[in-house]
Amino acid sequence: MAQATTELSQLHPNLVVCQSKAHKFLFTKMRDANSSSQDFVQYSQRVMRLVAEDALAEFPSEPLTITTPTGSACEGIQPIDATSICAVSIIRSGDCLLEAVRNVEPACAVGKILIQRDEADVNKLPQLFYCKLPQNIRNMYVLLCDPMLATGGSANMALHVLVEQHGVDPSRIVFANVISAPEGLQVLAKAYPQITIVTACIDEGLNDDKYIVPGLGDYGDRYFNTVS
Repeated sequence: MAQATTELSQLHPNLVVCQSKAHKFLFTKMRDANSSSQDFVQYSQRVMRLVAEDALAEFPSEPLTITTPTGSACEGIQPIDATSICAVSIIRSGDCLLEAVRNVEPACAVGKILIQRDEADVNKLPQLFYCKLPQNIRNMYVLLCDPMLATGGSANMALHVLVEQHGVDPSRIVFANVISAPEGLQVLAKAYPQITIVTACIDEGLNDDKYIVPGLGDYGDRYFNTVS
């Protein structure tokens, strides 16, 4: 299971970076501008599956003793009931990661939040357009899905919707993404230090256009093959 370190806690107090030897190759393919959309989908799905597993593992569990086919006792764990989890995607690219979560745990509930940043604004400020969540979400654990954490604006607004408008305890929220920028992590550390963030990679930072560098371009466009 991925572990949070002292260095990471300086970016966010509950930051977990997934550890896998496969990441180097998978990210090489995803970042390459010459990779086709088909390749991007294939390799990003492999990364998102790993992120989904680690993110779900952050929710509470209880010790469980099982018996193996050899008759031996073995100590394990029993996760919380998956029906008590709601996976919430920030549309559109968040839907990619949402499906990875549902492939791992199809019993979880699903919520949708549509937030888009205003590309005409110099600060790329987010705008909320749509929200659909389970009525009892305040009593659930929430896995927020968005593969890219750049400025933190969209994630911050989504968390505001969940916590301030729907009463979700921030300590019951896990935010899963594929690539994080330090700037976005620090924004969430200030606004919502109680949440847990699970990411596969922390990049160098943001360029003048507020895009992650080195990054991989627009995640949604590359995944859904809508690159102009």
